[in-house]
Amino acid sequence: MDAEQIIQYIANSKRKTPIKAYLRLSKSLIFENCTTFGNNNLTVVFGDKKDILPVLEQNSDVVLEKHIEVECLNSALPLADLTQYNARIEPFSVIREKVSIGINAVIMMGAVVNIGAKIGAKTMIDMNAVIGGRAEIGQNCHIGAGAVVAGVIEPSSARPVAIGDFVTVGANAVILEGIKIGDNAVVAAGAVVIEDVPAGAVVAGVPAKFIKYADEKTRQKTKITESLRNLEAQ
Repeated sequence: MDAEQIIQYIANSKRKTPIKAYLRLSKSLIFENCTTFGNNNLTVVFGDKKDILPVLEQNSDVVLEKHIEVECLNSALPLADLTQYNARIEPFSVIREKVSIGINAVIMMGAVVNIGAKIGAKTMIDMNAVIGGRAEIGQNCHIGAGAVVAGVIEPSSARPVAIGDFVTVGANAVILEGIKIGDNAVVAAGAVVIEDVPAGAVVAGVPAKFIKYADEKTRQKTKITESLRNLEAQ
């Protein structure tokens, strides 16, 4: 999806406030457009705020006890259906709809991947990294813990980040919008990248500066571990 398509998708999406209601009732109630489990001693209702709260308010004399959990408020974008991916996705990661994730990619705990992002096969997005909207990351990359790959949804004319294959981005590095990073490049931990990085280059610092081209020692230090990307491992 390009930026304009994403903007229209978000603008036209039905806003939802999904909630879970745990109830003890004196008699059964009907919640339309919701999923209900249990009995009067414990009724659990999954649905939207507009379909649950009015029923509870109109039947307050029937509600003996209640506990309401709100997941989000007026959300325009649901989370992605994770079953569509052939990848390893760990708990507490947040992946929005319309995200492409390649085969044997790894998304670690706390990572956030926004709408329109593309993640290549065997790429690892480490803990608490943020991949912004429309960002493109190639194959066999490692995006370090806490790194930020800037997203671009608006303005629609802005260019997204494009990261090549076999790229290593260190922990807490920041890559600003519109930056291109060539294949086999290395971005050091904590670097702030404000201009394009050539293929094979090593950059570090704030703002990031060219240090050298990756040599055999660098490649050994940044080599990805295939076993961590093997979904067939027992």
